[in-house]
Amino acid sequence: MQQSNADHLYKALIKAISFAAGIVIFLWFLIKISGVLMLLLFAVTIAIVINGPVTLLEKRKIKRGWASLIVFGIIFLVIALIGWLVIPTIGEQLTLLIGNIPGYIQQLSKLIASSLSKYPDVAKQLETGGNSMAEWIPSIPATLMRVGNFSLNILGSVLIVIIFLSLIIYMVLVPRPLVEIYLSLFSPQDRGKATRALTKASIMLIGWMRANVIGGAIQAVAVTVVLNILKVPGAFVWGALAFFAQFIPKLGFYIMAIPPILIALSISPTTAIWVIVFFLALDEILGDFVMPRIRSSTMNIHPASILIVLLAMAAAFGATGAILATPLAAIIKAYYEEFYLSRFKADPRVEERIDTILYRKDTANDVDREVVKSK
Repeated sequence: MQQSNADHLYKALIKAISFAAGIVIFLWFLIKISGVLMLLLFAVTIAIVINGPVTLLEKRKIKRGWASLIVFGIIFLVIALIGWLVIPTIGEQLTLLIGNIPGYIQQLSKLIASSLSKYPDVAKQLETGGNSMAEWIPSIPATLMRVGNFSLNILGSVLIVIIFLSLIIYMVLVPRPLVEIYLSLFSPQDRGKATRALTKASIMLIGWMRANVIGGAIQAVAVTVVLNILKVPGAFVWGALAFFAQFIPKLGFYIMAIPPILIALSISPTTAIWVIVFFLALDEILGDFVMPRIRSSTMNIHPASILIVLLAMAAAFGATGAILATPLAAIIKAYYEEFYLSRFKADPRVEERIDTILYRKDTANDVDREVVKSK
């Protein structure tokens, strides 16, 4: 009997150890392929966005293959046209900026030193620390080099880009098998919810892309024009940065504003002040008036929800996670509504309850009424 119990305990222990080892290996595998999963999520997002116009053409009796070819052709033509018109100018200005960075840093050092001369105690502490102004100012060339350093070599990067584009093309050209696999992940009784959730997520993702492209274009034109007027070097470079910064909520403002502000500060404090005022005004107008109106028709997501996902994704996956934070928030919202909130009946008194929480109303009567109703 004791031998039987010992064998049973031994087998249970082996199963527990095997189960724990399996979980560890699975988590290790997820960590190793996290980059691939992020790339897959990005590809699915882009494919869903492109599927919108393809479906519209398909509804007009154009075969899906031709509709896909038309949409992809337009996309590549637009990219090529923008590249032909803008990239040479951006390249020239970027080369000049990198070449002039030591001079900008030296001018910033002189400006900060002259400002600190009014506070001798602070300047003395900095001098005793043995650090010059140029040493503690962030090295912009080093930062640019770190940003431009990829873990893969050039050949591997090109291969990934080819696979990424091929994945998007196949998703758009032949979506039915993928949708069938997606539906097979759910039980038959949940497939209606899965269909509605993916449809809602698709609508929000298309709205997200449309809003960001429109907002990014407005932002890029405004930054380029104003910085040219203020004679800040590299206006086209900062305009291009402003376009892509629109895809990163909240953090995008600092990404697009800090580099030109530093360059403007190396020219003169007055120029830097005007640049700061411009970026604050631009962020206020776009963030509070323009972009909410553009997004309101398709993306009804609270900014706090986006920020929570943004912080988590940025901490876990860096810049790529920050870019994908809003699409992921839209997907989470769609599935949360369909698979969780839909299980409950609509509460006709929800606004009253919200007022009670916000304005600290007396809840005793409310609780009594609920108890009476439950009886």
